[in-house]
Order: sequence, then structure tokens, then C-alpha cells
Amino acid sequence: MILVWLIGILMIGGILALILGMWNKTVPRWIALIALVNNFVISIFFWINNYSSFGSSTANSWMVEFRQEWIPNFGISFHLAVDGLSLLLLILTFFLGILAVGCSWKEIQQRVGFFHFNLLWIIAGIAGVFMAMDLFLFYFFWEVMLIPMYFLIGIWGSENREYAAYKFFIFTQASGLLMLLSILGLFFIHGQQTGVYTFSYLELLGTDLPLATSVLLMFGFMIAFVVKLPVVPFHTWLPDAHGEAPTAGSLILAGLLLKTGAYGIMRFALPLFPDAALEIAPWAMGLGVVGIIYGAVLAFSQTDLKRLVAYTSVSHMGFVILGIFAFNELALQGVVMQMVTHGISTGALFLLAGMLKERLHTRDIDKMGGLWTQMPEMGGMGFLFAMASLGLPGLGNFIAEFLILLGTYQANIGLAILATLGLVFSAIYSLRIMQKVFLGPVITSIKVYDFSWREISLMAVLSLSIIWLGLYPQPVINTAKTMVTNLEKEMYTASQNRGKEKLKPVEVLTQKDSDKSGFLPPRPADTPP
Repeated sequence: MILVWLIGILMIGGILALILGMWNKTVPRWIALIALVNNFVISIFFWINNYSSFGSSTANSWMVEFRQEWIPNFGISFHLAVDGLSLLLLILTFFLGILAVGCSWKEIQQRVGFFHFNLLWIIAGIAGVFMAMDLFLFYFFWEVMLIPMYFLIGIWGSENREYAAYKFFIFTQASGLLMLLSILGLFFIHGQQTGVYTFSYLELLGTDLPLATSVLLMFGFMIAFVVKLPVVPFHTWLPDAHGEAPTAGSLILAGLLLKTGAYGIMRFALPLFPDAALEIAPWAMGLGVVGIIYGAVLAFSQTDLKRLVAYTSVSHMGFVILGIFAFNELALQGVVMQMVTHGISTGALFLLAGMLKERLHTRDIDKMGGLWTQMPEMGGMGFLFAMASLGLPGLGNFIAEFLILLGTYQANIGLAILATLGLVFSAIYSLRIMQKVFLGPVITSIKVYDFSWREISLMAVLSLSIIWLGLYPQPVINTAKTMVTNLEKEMYTASQNRGKEKLKPVEVLTQKDSDKSGFLPPRPADTPP
């Protein structure tokens, strides 16, 4: 029942915040904070108690599971389960949720109860997505994330909040409906083959699909996931949503909602449709490289600080899609690290952007400058997270991007070389943030103040986290190892079943083969040649 309570506490807390917020503005904040701290502590203790089993060759993929029949006539069950990847993302979810409550403590003064209701229900939906093992339940939680975020942007956002909220809703809802159609298609095909109509993920894994059908159904899932990730050219909703959302909304969007897209690809799209994944892999990796470079170039061209940081997310998520479709353990471990470290580093940059807007009443970096003299603590934090964003060694983002590039090099040398340009461009836009905001001559005449105790507490926690992940990433790598290894083996087996003439293990390639191949998944070490 621990998994049910992780979701139930948030939903019940949201309802309490909504009701009690009618009489008192402070009570909803404390309800949200207590609910999220409770879930975070439970997750950390669960991680510590199970850590010794992570990475073991005999470890069970699923550490804890809850299953209860929900609508048995339609094969729908309330099925939740957690493995290493799910647990890491749950910890990240509750951690950033606590920071979202903290950063909105003074910012949100209107309809406080309704704000925290939406915030808690968004996080409950995200937690459900990371735990759902029934495809109908997964889609249910996928939609639970959508409506509260629409309200968060549309009610508490900036000047163009209605446009941004509508755009976010249309993109995510339309792509989600395509995923629903694919879920129903898989449901009926499996039922016709086996006589058992079910939405159970574990049972649907064995569905035998012709390649054309597999590609078609996978596209339904993939469009929903790449829109949420987002991947170029499905990214245009993200800068608008980030630009208009309140600080807590931007933190949740960048830190968590984007990760649901990457998680969906790794958990559902690849295992359910391995043949289709192999078919589209070169194209997906190509889009990843395009996203890395395109997002970085557009980030450099922005003058709105929040839109600038939003485009850095497009670039960083390009590394995620590139690493996923490299199909080897190094790249997949890099993807897991990128999901965690991007949530921390980019979340911190959005917090800084919100704090600057609160003081200067603008997001235009051309109207900033020389702020380090008045805000040395904020300048130091800005420098730290700008360096994290560009992948400075010693910080978590470096480990993530290095592993992804190393794994991609084993799969496709050309794309790996092109992707490294993203590191150069990220240095350019990160240094531009520092130059335009904190260095140079003082432009504004507004007297600004440095961090409050609440703000420095939030930033200190994020700083320690990103440094810890840069210096000692092994706990994250160990935790995700079983899931990553299993996924690599599944994709290698699928590639072998397609025939060695199309996909060969890297170890047995000649130079002539390598020149002709666009996608080459490596052979797992424990698989005989």
C-alpha cells in the first residue's frame, strides 16, 4: 500500500488545501509542504533500505508492487510498481515539489488554496505516471498532469498566460489522444491473439506485431512522449509555457513534466515495440542531434531570461533522445543521469529567473547587468548553475552528457561528433547569461536585495545536490543499473532477431561495415558472440 499512499497523500492534501484555503492563506502552504516532505522522506528511506540490492545480477527488477482489480470486465487493474528508475524519478519529483512550494511561498498571494491544490495534483499525476503498470491507468495519470498545469499557467502566469495555457493544452492533449488510440489498438490486437483482453503492461509485452503495425502503434506513443520531452519540431509550446508560467510552474515543467516523456519512451515505447524502435532509431538519433544544436542556437538568441532557459531544455533533452536510441548501457545510464541533473540545474536557473523578475519586474536580460555588485550570493549561485548547464566537470550534467556521448560514439560515430557541438554552444549561451545579467556595467537604477533566508535555503540544497551528483554519481548509476541492463538486452535480442545482415554487434564490425552502418547497438558483455 505504500505506493497507493504516495499518490493518495498528495491528492488528499490537495483537497484539504483547496477547502482550508478559503479561510486562511497560510494553511494550504503548510499542507502542501508537509505532504511532499512526508513522501520525500518515505522515498529516501525506501531507497536506503533497498540500496544493497541494486546492481546485483540476481536483483528483481520490481522492488515493490501493488495490484487490485479495478474494472475487470475491460481488463483494467489498479497496478503500481517501482523499480530503480521509477524510484529515482519519484525522489526527484517529491524533492522538486518541496522546492516548488518553497519558491511560491511569497510569490502566490491570490487563490492560494486552489494553487496548491493544482500543484499537489500535478505531482500526484507525475508520481502515478512513474508507477503505473496498467496502460489505461498510465493514460489516466498522464491526463491528471495536464489539467492542473493548464490552470497553473492560465491563472497565475504572466501577461500572455492564456495563450500559453491553450497552446500547452492543445499540444499535450492532442498527442495524448494519439497515444490512447495506440493503447486501444494494442489492447485489441493482444486480445485477438490470446483471447485475453487486458491493459496490463507486463502481459502486453509479449504481443506479436507485424513490423508495419508495430511502427504505426509506436508512433502513437512516441508523438505523445516527444511532445512532452520535447523534441524538435514538437517543442514550440515549451518556451511559451515557461515564459508565462509562475516560478513553481516552470520548475515543475522543466524538472518533472519533461522527464515523463523520456520515461515513457524507456518504459513503454521501446519494450512494447522493439522492432519498430530499431527501425526508427537512426531518425530519432538524428532528431536528437538537431534538437541539441537548434535549441542551443535559439537559447543564445533570446533576450527573455525564462525563454532562454526554456530553449536550453530543448537542447538538453536532445541528448536524452540521442542516448535512448543508442541502445547501450553507457548511453542509457547517461540518460538517467541527464533526467536527474537537468531537473536540478535547469530548475535552479528557473528559480533564479523568478527571483530576478520579482526584484526587477522584467525578464529582459538587456535591462539587467552588473547585478553581482548588489547580489553577490545570487551571482555566485547563477555562476554555479550556468557552469552546470554547460557541462563543467565536477558537476552532475558533465557526467550525464559524457556518458551519453560515449555511448552514442559506440552506436554512431558521426552523430556523436555532431552532438559534441552542443557542448560548445552550451558554453556560449551559459556565459552569455552571466555576462548580460551579473557582469558588465550596472544598467538598472532599481535597488535590489540579495537572497532571503528562504531563497538561500532552496538554492543551497540544489547546489549541494548538483555537486554531489558530479562528484559521486554511483548511487544513481547503481540504482538504475538493473532496468538499464534489461532494456539493453531486450533491444540487443530484438536486433539479433532481425538478422545480422542489418544490425551487427559493434565488436565484430570491420571498418568497412562501420562506414556503411548508421546505427550499431553494442552486444551486452554477458551475451555470447
